[in-house]
Amino acid sequence: MTASVTMIDAVERAARNRFATIIVVGHALKHLLMSGVYSVLIPEIKISLGLSATQVGALGTTGQLTGWLATMSAGYLGDRFTRRTNLMLGISLAMTAASLLIMSIAPDYGVLILATLFMGFGPSMFHPPAVGALSRRFADRRSFAISLHGTGGSIGEVLGPLTAAGLLSLLYWRDVLRFEFVIGIIGALLMWRLLDASGAKDSEHGASLRAYIGAFFELLKQKALLLLFLVTGLRAVGQAVTTVFLPIYMREDLGYSAALVGGYIALSQLAGIGSQPVMGLLADRLGHKAVILPAMIGFALVLALIPLADGKAQLAVVILALGFFVFSMQSILTSAAVELAGENVHSTVVSLVYAAGFIGSLSPTIAGILADAYGLQSTFVFSATVVAVGAAILAFTRLPRRGLLP
Repeated sequence: MTASVTMIDAVERAARNRFATIIVVGHALKHLLMSGVYSVLIPEIKISLGLSATQVGALGTTGQLTGWLATMSAGYLGDRFTRRTNLMLGISLAMTAASLLIMSIAPDYGVLILATLFMGFGPSMFHPPAVGALSRRFADRRSFAISLHGTGGSIGEVLGPLTAAGLLSLLYWRDVLRFEFVIGIIGALLMWRLLDASGAKDSEHGASLRAYIGAFFELLKQKALLLLFLVTGLRAVGQAVTTVFLPIYMREDLGYSAALVGGYIALSQLAGIGSQPVMGLLADRLGHKAVILPAMIGFALVLALIPLADGKAQLAVVILALGFFVFSMQSILTSAAVELAGENVHSTVVSLVYAAGFIGSLSPTIAGILADAYGLQSTFVFSATVVAVGAAILAFTRLPRRGLLP
């Protein structure tokens, strides 16, 4: 009997590890496609179409707004149909690919706006069902599992700029987008098929709509959870502004080549690959706040240092430090929210965490207006200030302390 139970346990461990690996790889692909656009191609599109900083910021805002709608919808579907994770993630990657195709044929700013509608919707559909599924299957190591999901994102963020910059040295930016569209469609098909065959054991359906709505409104009664959403949103301001304007700052103000910009953005994510699992383990051991608060403070400081960096070497150090915080905190904030919320609404809580970024949806446009009026350096001062406010709020928020690890 003991040997039989041990064998079953080993099979289940292998199945859930395979399940996690597929999701992490899919998350890496999603970020590979998206990060190359924002870090390398958008600056080229800005130059090619003669866009202002305000127009570029409005593109980021458009993606944030549609991303909020997609995130909320995916949260419900992820909890309601837990055995359809493969289909939802496949659709997410397919819509991401479609946005690249639309952008590749855009003759003017209006079609670029349409492309960013899809670019906000497709990628945002990925996180709630993916992280919700990992949270259910890795309840014993939740922070660590969610951090691995984030690590996949960081790997994609490293490879994306390098891939886009390499392709841009051979192709026109429109052709780069078409090539990556093909990669995205292939990835969507593989996600749909491989995840379906990964041995998932979730139930066929989650809670009923009535029970789901009841649980949703119960979530909104928790003060600590609401404050956590606010902190997440303020952190998202720093990430959104930096994602849009750091590449443009390096390309225009500092005069770096597209290839060098891609290399710097890839460098910013190297630290995140290793930092996320470490921060996940520390959060499981010490508690979420002990990890998130120092990270928020560090994030604000690094943002403030960007315009002060003198020379390529100093900027490389600052950007490397920036990568340590950008995705790592999102994983731990998500894990903390799931712990506060309890069972049965994993995907919904994840969707609320990511939807909290709606607070920052106007921040790229605001930053663009500041950049046109006062220069691109002002965008980093703005984002650093907002993140610092988030850190102050977090300091007075009570978060769970699990202490599961010995």
